[in-house]
Amino acid sequence: MERMEAGKTRIGWIGIGVMGRWMCQHLMDGGFSALVHTRTKEKSAPLIAGGAAWADSPAAVAASADVVFTMVGTPSDVRAVYFDDEGLLAGIRPGAVLVDMTTTRPSLAREIFTAAEARSVHALDAPVSGGDVGAREARLSIMAGGSREAFDAVMPLFRRMGKKIVYQGGAGAGQHAKMCNQIMIAGTMIGMCESLLYGTRAGLDLETMLESISGGAAACWSLENLAPRILRKEYDTGFFVEHFVKDMGIALDEARRMQLALPGLALVEQLYHAVMADGGQRLGTQALMLALARMSRLSL
Repeated sequence: MERMEAGKTRIGWIGIGVMGRWMCQHLMDGGFSALVHTRTKEKSAPLIAGGAAWADSPAAVAASADVVFTMVGTPSDVRAVYFDDEGLLAGIRPGAVLVDMTTTRPSLAREIFTAAEARSVHALDAPVSGGDVGAREARLSIMAGGSREAFDAVMPLFRRMGKKIVYQGGAGAGQHAKMCNQIMIAGTMIGMCESLLYGTRAGLDLETMLESISGGAAACWSLENLAPRILRKEYDTGFFVEHFVKDMGIALDEARRMQLALPGLALVEQLYHAVMADGGQRLGTQALMLALARMSRLSL
């Protein structure tokens, strides 16, 4: 299988949200021509202005592309994009590669792999971590499952989007690795927010406190990237709460299937449901701070 090359490989991209828009842009900046589709065409305007072509359906994207990336919202969105009458599998050509970068169910990734294989098509599940900042700065962590041959072929494109790119194993392994990532983040998010709450009630200067703990054992991505947003009261940017709740739900479903008890994850999921109950679905995940502050009657 040939490696993807700028000027030779034509990419398709479906899903132009806060992350997909930048991920596709990086590929175009690397010299790859792009054919794009999204439910809301207006979101594709920056990419079209930069030279991307528009397609009216996922099937139309698949019919013309050598490799198609998808970065949509939920498992139901993924299923529709791949399996609907005008979906990718209806238009894909033998020898092409499908790469789903959405965080979705491992079982769905395996289902897509099997359906693609029956059409002589390669499929990878390659969810990412790093949020909107990582997408914009091409610093994502990419964890991939599927055939090693397809992974190696797509690697030049992955390198345009991310810094840490790891092959995890067979179909669905990328999604399982992403669940490990989200479980870890759930723990660091509640720890970060409770640390800030404690510091506030203790009367500390939070910036000074963060200067100390961010250089020690407490250092983590959330502390470095999201704590400053909380201090600036910026809750409307970042990875959406509703998407994180979706991810935690998938992880808990998988844990139940594997007969695992994950009480920490279950607690954080419930706290994020409290954020959503207050209308915070489209806030960044740092909005957990708002729900915890209300519980302690603390004014931020």
